[in-house]
Amino acid sequence: MATNLPVATGQSIDKDWWRGAVIYQIYPRSFQDSNGDGVGDLLGIAQRMPHVASLGVDAVWISPFFPSPMKDFGYDVSHYCDVDPLFGTLADFDALVESAHENGVKVIIDLVLSHTSDQNPWFIESRASRTNPHADWYVWADPKPDGTAPNNWLSFFGGSAWQWDARRCQYYLHNFLASQPDLNMHNPEVQEAILDMARFWLDRGVDGFRLDTINFYFHDPELRDNPPLEPGDRNDIFAPAVNPYNYQRHVYDKNRPENLDFLARLRALLDTYPAATLVGEVGEAQGAMELLGEYTQGNERVHMCYAFEFLSGEFPSADRVADIMDLVDRVAGQGWACWAFSNHDVDRHVSRWGLNHAASRAYALLLMCLRGSVCIYQGEELGLPQSDVPFEALQDPYGKEFWPEFKGRDGCRTPFPWDGKLQNAGFSPVLPWLPVPYEHHGYAVAEQELDPGALLHHYRRVIQLRHDHPALRNGKQSKLHVEGNVVIFEREQNDERLFLAFNLSDDPADLAVPKGDWQALGQDVNGAIPLEGWLHLGPWQPCILAAI
Repeated sequence: MATNLPVATGQSIDKDWWRGAVIYQIYPRSFQDSNGDGVGDLLGIAQRMPHVASLGVDAVWISPFFPSPMKDFGYDVSHYCDVDPLFGTLADFDALVESAHENGVKVIIDLVLSHTSDQNPWFIESRASRTNPHADWYVWADPKPDGTAPNNWLSFFGGSAWQWDARRCQYYLHNFLASQPDLNMHNPEVQEAILDMARFWLDRGVDGFRLDTINFYFHDPELRDNPPLEPGDRNDIFAPAVNPYNYQRHVYDKNRPENLDFLARLRALLDTYPAATLVGEVGEAQGAMELLGEYTQGNERVHMCYAFEFLSGEFPSADRVADIMDLVDRVAGQGWACWAFSNHDVDRHVSRWGLNHAASRAYALLLMCLRGSVCIYQGEELGLPQSDVPFEALQDPYGKEFWPEFKGRDGCRTPFPWDGKLQNAGFSPVLPWLPVPYEHHGYAVAEQELDPGALLHHYRRVIQLRHDHPALRNGKQSKLHVEGNVVIFEREQNDERLFLAFNLSDDPADLAVPKGDWQALGQDVNGAIPLEGWLHLGPWQPCILAAI
């Protein structure tokens, strides 16, 4: 069994390795098929770990691989302490952890704690009667006198969040699919079971957890109706505009204050291990940054969280980037953000924002220069565009529900292209679970390795730049200001002071450089050089200057 030990014997343990870390997200179904069944697996991840390590990332985050009926592709867990046969075995997981640690990469796994599958033994017993030992492990409620649902709460996947169960003649809560019943976190036994499960994986060698929908854990015990959300306050940051979920202010079905005490218990458990970390997903469209600040403040809650501001469809102009950073400073200044542009739930940002090659390079560098930690999603380093998956090949229940206005999440989940000259781009020798787009063959790793100007090499350079300069990884960040389409700020750590300017447009720009002696950094990542106190930036050109 793998153990949670430093990579090399005698190596000192950095408990704060997560602060400013770069984390690489792997969607296991689509990374590498090692056994020829068309689905990626754990041994496939272990096989490809040298590629991940070559990027210079600190850790991998692996999306769920637990036993599951796969109605939501692993985010419906039927057994928390095992591996679904589709992905391999516990021995395969141990081999993956060993491979990662040998390559200097830590392992973060995805925990889904707000709900389980309806095939989980806990729920099977819970729904059997109102008096069994697991009867109160899920959120059950009697109908209204007219037989309708207990309140107006909505499912994220459409329709009511309540499902009638004839066995108990009660409704159960499901914030997502009806096959994903919500755990009752108000029950102390449920919390203990979750902590035991987390301990199981920590003992097996994982370095931390990504916490799915971290703000969904608790509900209002009084089951009060959510108030309506004014049309002017609705946005599509967390859910697509066509989803009625956006019509409510979700104050009672999630975002509850009781969550803080449980997060403190989970953090206390992790603190008993050498250097384990927690990163939470804040699933909210209104007030997400405030929650991020609450959940990451101090040393008794989660280490870091990410919200959906940079995962939305709104283009990150210079003004937008500055506004987001200003919001973080105001409501989460004592917390710690983890920034991401893409993940398994949203359209790939190259397509979502309409980026060309130069813009993709600029935003990759910007991501590595912002205060906080960073998540990059598999294929992001290749500049993969969003795939157009036809309805007949669609797997995602979310896309099937809202097609064609919203096509779901399969377009960002198609298999990873390793070699464009091979069948299915080297992902699998057989027909994959999702099609590999023909255009993705040209973005494959093997092809980009041979091209010095490829985005893959650029990602390696900008990640290395972040590691080489403490001010970028963990330094203070000044208030961002904007001149035209250029966002400007400084980073500082100990004796290192950096001036950063990013032209986020197709138009050239000129700006004055602060007084002092400066030298340009990162010329290999498209930096500009100041001349006589002025800086000329071409379209999408950044500049990083170090004080000397």
